[in-house]
Amino acid sequence: MSEPATVDTPLKKLVGDKTAKALAAHLDLHTAGDLVYHFPRRYDERGEHTDIRSLDVGEQVTVLAQVQRTAVRPMRQRRGNLLEVTVGDGSGGLLTLTFFGNQAWRERELRPGRWGLFAGKVTEFRSKRQLNGPEYVLLGEGGDGEAAASDEIEEFAGALIPVYPAAAAVPTWVIARCVRVVLDTFTPPDDPLPGEVRASRKLVGLGAALTEIHRPTSKEALYRARRRLKWDEAFAVQLTLVQRKHRAADWPARPRPARPGGLLDAFDARLPYELTDGQRDVGVEIAGDLATPHPMHRLLQGEVGSGKTVVALRAMLQVVDAGGQAALLAPTEVLAAQHHRGMLDLLGPLGRAGELGSAEHATRVELVTGSLGAAARRRALGEVASGAAGIVLGTHALLYEGVDFADLGLVVVDEQHRFGVEQRDALRAKADQPPHVLVMTATPIPRTVAMTVYGDLEVSTLSQLPRGRSPIASHVVPAAEKPAYLDRAWRRLREEVAAGHQAYVVCPRIGDGPVSDEEPPPEDDNGRRPPVAVTEVAPLLAEGPLHGLRIGVLHGRLPADEKDAVMRSFAAGDLDVLVATTVIEVGVDVPNATVMIVLDADRFGVSQLHQLRGRVGRGAAAGLCLLVSEAAEGSSARERLDAVASTSDGFTLAELDLEQRREGDVLGATQSGHRSHLRLLSLRRDADLIRDARAEAITLIEEDPDLTGNPALAASVAALVDEERAEYLEKG
Repeated sequence: MSEPATVDTPLKKLVGDKTAKALAAHLDLHTAGDLVYHFPRRYDERGEHTDIRSLDVGEQVTVLAQVQRTAVRPMRQRRGNLLEVTVGDGSGGLLTLTFFGNQAWRERELRPGRWGLFAGKVTEFRSKRQLNGPEYVLLGEGGDGEAAASDEIEEFAGALIPVYPAAAAVPTWVIARCVRVVLDTFTPPDDPLPGEVRASRKLVGLGAALTEIHRPTSKEALYRARRRLKWDEAFAVQLTLVQRKHRAADWPARPRPARPGGLLDAFDARLPYELTDGQRDVGVEIAGDLATPHPMHRLLQGEVGSGKTVVALRAMLQVVDAGGQAALLAPTEVLAAQHHRGMLDLLGPLGRAGELGSAEHATRVELVTGSLGAAARRRALGEVASGAAGIVLGTHALLYEGVDFADLGLVVVDEQHRFGVEQRDALRAKADQPPHVLVMTATPIPRTVAMTVYGDLEVSTLSQLPRGRSPIASHVVPAAEKPAYLDRAWRRLREEVAAGHQAYVVCPRIGDGPVSDEEPPPEDDNGRRPPVAVTEVAPLLAEGPLHGLRIGVLHGRLPADEKDAVMRSFAAGDLDVLVATTVIEVGVDVPNATVMIVLDADRFGVSQLHQLRGRVGRGAAAGLCLLVSEAAEGSSARERLDAVASTSDGFTLAELDLEQRREGDVLGATQSGHRSHLRLLSLRRDADLIRDARAEAITLIEEDPDLTGNPALAASVAALVDEERAEYLEKG
C-alpha cells in the first residue's frame, strides 16, 4: 500500500520524475498540495458544446467537440499529405484541426461522430479558426492512436469532465490523470474552519470539497465543493483586512483639525465655481478623518473629471493650516507638472508665499521631479525641508534619499494603481508618525473589489460631474471591414479642428527602441501585425489625411523638458493634433480638445479606454471618441469595444473589466510576481459570499484579534494570503 500523501509531499514521489518536472516547469506545481489546489477551469458534459465561436485568435484552449468530417490533400510546398479534421460544437461553430505528414492512423481514429477534447493555440487562416497539430484525447472506447490510451480516458468516466488550466506541454488530461493518482493516497489537512462557522454557513468539510471539485459525483456535490473552497478564499482575505484595520485603529497620528479663517477658508472664498454636493460631502468626511489622532486611510474614487483634485487640495490646505505639510505623488512628470500648474492657478496669491502680491497667510507649492536641474533641485528641497513649502507635488523623485520634510502630515497618491507597494510606503516613511493617507483613482471600482481589496480603507465616491462638463459620444470604427469609416474618422477630426477645436490620436506603442511601461510588447506570435506606434503614425498622418494641420508628438521616452513643452503648446492651442501614447491617460486637462481617435483600440483595456476618452469633452463643446479596430465582429475584443462605446458609466465598465480580467490580480499577484491565490472566488459573482465572509471575519477578530485561539485557521490564512500579499492589501 502506498504511503499517504500530504500537502507537502513532492509530486515526483507520486507521478514520476518526468511528469513532475513538466508540472513544475510549465505550471509551477511542485507538491501534492499545489496540484490538489490546481482546480479545474470548467467542466464539460458529454453531448454539450464548447462555444467555438467565442474563441479568440492566440488563445490556448481546450475544447470539447465532435468530429464532423475529415479530408486529406497533398501539401503544395513539400512532400506528404495534410489531414484536415473539422470538429463542431453543436451550435454551428466549426474549428479545423490540421495535421502535417502521412498519418493515416489519425484519419481512422478521428472518424465522424467521435467526441474528444482538443487542445492547442487558436490561429486563423483564410477567415477560418484552426488548431495546428493539436493534442487531443478521444472520449469512449476505440481508436488506435496513443491519444486514446485507456489510462487517459479513465479520467473522464464521470458525467462531468474537468478541464484544467493547462499548458501546451501538459494538457488537461495529463493533469487529470495526475490528480487521480494523488487523490488515491491524499490525506487532506485538518479542517481549519471553526466548526461553528462551518455549521452556521452550511459548508461541507475540506476533505470532501477537495475530492468533489476534481471528481464530482453530481452537479449538486460540485456546487457544495466550490462554495466551500470559495469561502476559504474570501474568509482568508477578509480576516487579513479586518485584522489589519483592527491594528491600524491603535496607530497614533497627529490630528490636523480645520482652522477657521485659515488658508482653506480663503481658498473656498476665491473658488471661481461652486463645489458639487458630492465634493462637499466627501470634504466633510475627510476633514473629520484628519482631525482624529489616528491616521486617515481613505480611498477617493470618482469618474474622470468629477473633481477629485479639488477635494484633495482642500484636504492638503487643512493640513497646512494645522502646521503640517502635504505631498502628492503622481505617476508621470506630465501629470505632476499639470497638477502644479493647476494648483497654482486655483490658489493664486495663496500659493505664492514670499512673492510680491502674495496673500498674508500664503504657503508655497513646490514641484519635485527627476528632471529638475541641480540649482532648482537644491532650492526646492530646501523649501521642503524647512517647511516653507506646505504643498509638495512630485513623481517617484519624492521617494529618493535627500528629500526630507519638516512635518509630513498628509500623503495623497494619485492614480494609486500605477504605484507599487514599496513606492507608496517609502513616502509614508518620510513622516515621524504615520501620516494621513488619501489614495485617489479615476478608475471606478466595483463594490466587491472595494470590499475585497480596499476592505481596510474607508471608501468615498464622487459620482457627480461638475457643471459645464459636456457629454462624450463614442463609436467603434471597424477599419478592416469598412475602411471608408476610417477615412470618415480623419475627415471628422479635420472638421473639429476647422471649428477651432483640437484632437488627440492615441497609439498603443511608442515605436523603435526599448519598450516602455506605457506600451504593450511589439512582438505578436498570433499572426497579428505589431500594434501601431506614435513615431510611425505621426509622419504618415502629417503627409496623408491630416496634411496641413499642426501635429505634436508626446510619449514617455521624450526628455522631460520636451514633454512639458509639447504639452504646454497643445494646452495653449499652438498644436491642432497631439499624437500620443497613454501618457495622456490621466490628469491632462485641455478643455478645447473635443475629439480623440484611438488606433488599435482593442489593444487597450476597458478601464484604460474609459480613462483615455475622459481627456475630451472637458469644456463647453461635446466630446467625440472614435475607437479604431481591426477586431472581427463577434469577437470578444470587438464586444469589449462595443460595450465601451455603448455606455459612459464607468462603474458598468468596471464590472465588465473585472469580468474579463484575471480576478486574482486584485490580490497583488501581478505586482508580486507570484501565482494568484484567488483561484475560484469571483469578485463579480460572489458578492453575497464575500459580504458574509466579512461579517464572520469581523465577529471572529473582535473575539480573537491575533487568531491565537485558532492556530490552524491562522496557518491557512497565511498560506492563502502570504505576507507580501497581506502588505499589498494593507497599503492599498
